[in-house]
Amino acid sequence: MVFSRLRSSLILAAALGAACAPALILSAPAAHAQTSSPGYFMPPSQQQAAPVQHQAPAPAPEPAPAPQAQQAQQQQMPPIPQLPPLPKGSAPPVAVIGVLSVPEVMQKSTAAQGVQAVIQERQAELSHDAQAARAKITAEQNAILADRGKVSEAVLDRREQALRAEIASTQTKFEERNQAIQNSGQAALGKIESLLIAIIRQEAEARGMNLVLHREQVALNINGFDITDDVVAQLNKLLPSVDVPPSVVTPGMAISQPQDQNQDNGQ
Repeated sequence: MVFSRLRSSLILAAALGAACAPALILSAPAAHAQTSSPGYFMPPSQQQAAPVQHQAPAPAPEPAPAPQAQQAQQQQMPPIPQLPPLPKGSAPPVAVIGVLSVPEVMQKSTAAQGVQAVIQERQAELSHDAQAARAKITAEQNAILADRGKVSEAVLDRREQALRAEIASTQTKFEERNQAIQNSGQAALGKIESLLIAIIRQEAEARGMNLVLHREQVALNINGFDITDDVVAQLNKLLPSVDVPPSVVTPGMAISQPQDQNQDNGQ
């Protein structure tokens, strides 16, 4: 079972009560100005018989700035203001660090394994029913094709219209059943994750840790920092299994798009 990093981040954030603010880096692109020389009056050559008076042509209009120069001028950052210093504040506490792999915890959780087995069983049943429905629709399509030329076009049109309605109804029905299965799995996993948050907080407080990082985001650490196995043991002790609620289709139930389901599954 694969769980998204976003879900893992939310679990750690809830366990530690941490608020993360992204850093904002601004860069000012250099503006490139373009200049052009206006036209000038050139005097006539001395070899000409009679001097001809010429007027200086009007200065040529400056070409419009290039699109890149216009964009650079528009994106140029204003001067950075000089702010007065703030009063001295207290220094942050000394970091006592731990690392944890939430995906590994969920993979080794006996309760999560049980949820996965139930969901896979329900999805296998859904797949079996879908194959039977697909075979029925295919047979009806072949029957319509076989009757072409044997019955009137009006009859064929009515049968094709009825088949299209059946296909749409069948697709909606299976989408709703699949969504109901997904909802049941999420409800069961929610119970596991709720307890997991409390266990992470419990393990961190027992060790005096004030900073717990995702192990997948740490380049190097020693085993003494890792609390994954201890969290797994405590989770399996307190919650060896969890009931998966029935997968019931409710009226007006929202259907998640495939991309939303992939994000929930960490794909």
